Amino acid sequence: MKTLVDNTKNALKKPKKRWPLRLLKLALWGLVALLLLAIGVFAYYAKDLPSPTNLNTRQVVESTKIYDRTGDHLLYEIHGEEKRTSIPFGQMSEIMRAATISAEDQSFYQNHGVDLKAVARAAIYDVLGRSASQGGSTITQQLIKNTVLTNEKTFTRKVKEVILSVELEQKFSKDQILEMYLNQIPYGSNAYGIQAAAQTFFGKDAKDLTLAESAMLASLPKAPTFYSPYGSNQDQLKYRQEYVLDQMTKLGYITADQAKDAKAVDVIAEIRPFQDNISAPHFVMYVKDQLVNLYGEQQVEEGGMKVYTTLDWNKQQAAEEAVKKGVATNISKYKATNAALVAIDPKTGQILAMVGSRDYFDKTIDGNVNVATRPRQPGSSFKPYVYATAFKKGYTPDTILFDAETNFGTKDKPYIPEDYDGKFRGPVKMKEALAESLNIPAVKTLYLAGVNNSINTAKSMGITTLNDPSRYGLSLVLGGGEVTLLDHVNAFGTFATAGVRHDKTAILKIVDGQGKTLQDYQNSPGERVLDVSVCAQIDSILDDNKLRTPIFGSNTPLRFDDRQVAAKTGTTNEWRDAWTVGYTPSLVAGVWAGNNDNSPMAQGADGVFSAAPIWRDFMNQALANSAIEKFPDATVDKTGKPVLDGDVNTDKQDSLVCKIKKNKYCIPTGDSCPSGTDEKQKKISNAHSILYWVNKDDPRGAVPKNPQSDPQFNAWKSGVQAWAAKNGDKGGNSYDQCN
Repeated sequence: MKTLVDNTKNALKKPKKRWPLRLLKLALWGLVALLLLAIGVFAYYAKDLPSPTNLNTRQVVESTKIYDRTGDHLLYEIHGEEKRTSIPFGQMSEIMRAATISAEDQSFYQNHGVDLKAVARAAIYDVLGRSASQGGSTITQQLIKNTVLTNEKTFTRKVKEVILSVELEQKFSKDQILEMYLNQIPYGSNAYGIQAAAQTFFGKDAKDLTLAESAMLASLPKAPTFYSPYGSNQDQLKYRQEYVLDQMTKLGYITADQAKDAKAVDVIAEIRPFQDNISAPHFVMYVKDQLVNLYGEQQVEEGGMKVYTTLDWNKQQAAEEAVKKGVATNISKYKATNAALVAIDPKTGQILAMVGSRDYFDKTIDGNVNVATRPRQPGSSFKPYVYATAFKKGYTPDTILFDAETNFGTKDKPYIPEDYDGKFRGPVKMKEALAESLNIPAVKTLYLAGVNNSINTAKSMGITTLNDPSRYGLSLVLGGGEVTLLDHVNAFGTFATAGVRHDKTAILKIVDGQGKTLQDYQNSPGERVLDVSVCAQIDSILDDNKLRTPIFGSNTPLRFDDRQVAAKTGTTNEWRDAWTVGYTPSLVAGVWAGNNDNSPMAQGADGVFSAAPIWRDFMNQALANSAIEKFPDATVDKTGKPVLDGDVNTDKQDSLVCKIKKNKYCIPTGDSCPSGTDEKQKKISNAHSILYWVNKDDPRGAVPKNPQSDPQFNAWKSGVQAWAAKNGDKGGNSYDQCN
């Protein structure tokens, strides 16, 4: 029995001893299988691959041409003639070589030409059905990708790239590969190779490049269009140049002091002026950026595409003329050196004109920067989004708000906005407040509408900024958030179409070098984001010259006697930005005026004076001989609530006031006067703020039972009472809010 038990125990133990061995064998066979699979894959793709030894024969097949919407006007020809001068390794400065390695492949002299992590990542993304273009390629891989293979973004191309890279590493030394790379890689602006880039951008040979210049040029191959010194992303180019300098320091090529000195150099200012035939340059570069994002640098530079854009050549010329003429006036009157203009067809979202600055080639004003796509504070031109949100919530254009001094903040952190002229008008209707661009009622409207609700309305209409609502408070309605002119114009287009948003577009059709249509614009019904009634109410306010007259006067550039045109101006603090955006049912246009460096304009450079004349000049030309259209009729039904229907009770009644001294009283925030004052009863207006009559989140619902629970109630009440006392007491007494 004992023997049987022992044998059984031994039998049970044997499998446990065999499992590690079996697992080891299984792992080994798995590795063999993977190795054979890898060899098979490489053999399959390698059999028909071109030789990587003929890298110096790369030719640009055909330039990409960008046209206006008719195809009659060639706006720009991308890489119509490749500029390249091959130079030997010895004529490439050591600092340029070091900058390139630091920017693109820091282990270049240690690796074997392949980044296996990047290949694995591409495989995973390919399996997941996502783009295989995940970056991380070595200099050798980049050389192969840009000279031998196509620019398709697939895992199979990545495998081919790896095979050829390994082969290239076996046939050439690292210095030879780096030499070929620096002679072949595109730097943008038709410049291939470091010699052409040095001559194009700095007017010197590659061997004479400084550290700052070398780091800047080494920054370009990552994304030549995005980082182009002639494009709108010069700040990003500077950041990348400084990153390259930091990497050079980290790798020991330069010292920290050398990097610091190089960063201090204004290398962008050393760039030679752009020399090329180009029309509507800001628009063209905007389109080129989109093309590169869609098809890659190589396809755009060599694919021979024909790109038909949405640009209306006549309107573009009118826009450029209006901007130049307007800025010439603004320079002398308001110290405003620049302006931008965008026009869009609101029914389609097609961009008809884009002027990013008064002169693309003027470096003194950073003319190549496209201000139309740069975030700037919109001032009061943002207000229509807020009022539209309020109308959507149930408020009406006749809703009564008090234009009275109000602290929307706290005692420790006050926020007391003022109107343009420093006056207080008492009860005003929302439509009057919007048309006259009164600030205090606008802040109250934002509170009633809700900050997040207003942001959501603006975003639904086409604003793509304002992505962090926690940053914004009640100052948002006065332009506290940043928007781009392009977005702003497109969003106003939603008002023009009675609430239907059309996404902005700049391209109608793209045809490749073989005549195949790659992209063809299709009309879209758009997306309804606002009710017709809400838009009609905004239209009727912004089109009503009589409503804006008390502040702006009766004869401004916003006045049209022969057709309906809605418009809103805006001005930011210290006159740093001036805006005018306006529309008809078929055309929406906007103008920004100011200085690119955000320096203030002269005092009084309001949007109606510095931006509106440019806008009106363009609209006159763009609307000439066009059909006269009307906005939808704006009807406002009575709600049954006096405060929403335009009525306010201003009868006088005895109220508690606090006597400070002779003829000077204050209005208490609570039910008793502060110490040191005498309680008195005076007949003052019993008018209440709107918070007394409505629940801000349900304005058409029941009157609040406890309106004091609203955190803004006392502040609004005090402002109303103080205004009523000052404007209703004929005995020479003055009233302020008690401290």
